[in-house]
Amino acid sequence: MITLTVNGNDHTVDVDPATPLLYVLREDLALHGAKFGCGLGQCGSCTVMVDGRAVFSCLLPAAAAAGRQVKTVEGLGTIDEPGPMQQAFMAEQAAQCGYCIPGMMMRAQALLEAKPAATEADIRAALEPHLCRCGTQARIVRAVMRAAQAMRLVDAVGRRAEASP
Repeated sequence: MITLTVNGNDHTVDVDPATPLLYVLREDLALHGAKFGCGLGQCGSCTVMVDGRAVFSCLLPAAAAAGRQVKTVEGLGTIDEPGPMQQAFMAEQAAQCGYCIPGMMMRAQALLEAKPAATEADIRAALEPHLCRCGTQARIVRAVMRAAQAMRLVDAVGRRAEASP
């Protein structure tokens, strides 16, 4: 038995400890945002965040995620209340087929949480491990830049609210 904290919720799963986290997320927890692309950590469609860092969930054994904070694209927001990253991708119409998008969103989220003032060059470098065959890379970069601006604004408003009596 392995206990995983995914999107802030604890889940106990009965799986072989070597089972890739991706399989546990999709098959045991019914979180289908992370996709199986290559199974080799070469396409990025399975990317999730573990303790704030982007990781290929197809390569990470479930046991290695125990006791750590796992966030999937489902943890960024809901259908009714999408998070800033999801809103930006919709506003920029960044998805065409959409297969790679959840992984790109998660890597971009990890980047912006670590470096809120990321430049376009930072964004392009962070998204380098991801394969997208649809040709929407320019829209994806614009979406991440939009999300960065929105996240900085939300953060600034939050800081002002905390400082108010």
